[in-house]
Amino acid sequence: MARARSEERRAEILRATLEVIAERGYRGATLGAVAERVGLTQQGLLHYFPTKEALLVAVLEDRDRWDTGGRGGADGAWRLELLGSLVEYNAMRPVIVQTFSALLGESVTEDHPAREFFTRRYTQVRAGMAATLRAEYGDTLPGGLSPERAAVLLVAVMDGLQYQWLLDPEAVDMPGAFGDFLGLLRGAGGPEAT
Repeated sequence: MARARSEERRAEILRATLEVIAERGYRGATLGAVAERVGLTQQGLLHYFPTKEALLVAVLEDRDRWDTGGRGGADGAWRLELLGSLVEYNAMRPVIVQTFSALLGESVTEDHPAREFFTRRYTQVRAGMAATLRAEYGDTLPGGLSPERAAVLLVAVMDGLQYQWLLDPEAVDMPGAFGDFLGLLRGAGGPEAT
């Protein structure tokens, strides 16, 4: 029972951290602000997460667990249709997308505590996307790209769409634009190919 309460409290802290980071960015988010949001002292928060960096990495790992939720294959590969579903899912949770995007942008600096996480994550994501594309198309996509080269573009489109959508959600149909891109990957000219 105590373990379940502890896990529930950790999940509550992670949700609050997402909100605080979305509002203030990582550098502006404080342990005190997170603690206050969940009704703890800063010392009480440190019982669950010993440092701000540990809390940040836990938030990022949780976000990835929510996103993958067992949908990827054993090799990390997803079917392209499931990637489209992930984009649709992200369109329903702007706070999480905003937090991820803010942390990603901040992590390009040398001293950012999430830099190693994102570097490792992108290596794994590109490999998983390449495996997905290879499973669907073999060694060459209809447009002539290798799965590895197309994987870089696929990840760039997904993340780039998130930034555009966050800035102007009325003008950017994130799921629709991603469907258009999948049509291009498949060698077709439009969304009817998806």
